[in-house]
Amino acid sequence: MLDGLAEIINEIAGIAVEDVRMGARFNEDLDLDSLSLVEVVVAAEERFDLNIPDQDIMDVRTVREAVDYIVNAPSRRRR
Repeated sequence: MLDGLAEIINEIAGIAVEDVRMGARFNEDLDLDSLSLVEVVVAAEERFDLNIPDQDIMDVRTVREAVDYIVNAPSRRRR
C-alpha cells in the first residue's frame, strides 16, 4: 500500500517516492495543500477500489494513517 500511495503522491505533487515515508505528515512534511490532498484521495479511491467518506479524510494526517485506513477500510469493495 505504501508504494502505491507514494506513486500517487509523486504523480500528483511531484514528491519523490522515497520521501513518502510512513511517519510523514501530508501538510507539514510533504507540503501537500488541500487541493492536492483531494486529488490524492480521489486517485487512492480509484487505485485501491474503495470509497473514502469526506468525514474520514479529516482524521488522516500522516502517510501511516492513510495506509492503515486503506488496509482496514470498511468500504473496501471485493473484486
